[in-house]
Amino acid sequence: MFKNTKAFSSFSVNDLKKAKHFYAETLGLEVSEQKEGLRLNAGGNAVFVYAKPNHEPAMFTVLNFEVPSVDKAVDELTKRGVRFEIYDQGELKTDQKGVSRNAGGPTIAWFKDPAGNFLSVVQSR
Repeated sequence: MFKNTKAFSSFSVNDLKKAKHFYAETLGLEVSEQKEGLRLNAGGNAVFVYAKPNHEPAMFTVLNFEVPSVDKAVDELTKRGVRFEIYDQGELKTDQKGVSRNAGGPTIAWFKDPAGNFLSVVQSR
């Protein structure tokens, strides 16, 4: 039924102004304002971000950015003020920069947007 239907994902934030600044200025995405929220354009893919007064951050990754080098992306985003998550739990471990290099899994680093939603940079294979 939806084989040829265009799809997009969405998630909530608690402050559209802060979200717009973060996604446009810090991450460098094309962001357009719409009546109901923000439309993010990342590599031709659309993501819709909407305000929710009782927003609770997602406890899972809501948006992944595929990059050629996670290390370079982490270094650049760190210069822009992004703080990466450091994990040392069970199989989920990161180095001091916040990069997970688990055998068998992708090279990935997680960070949060101003609303507390988890995002990641993941190395393309």
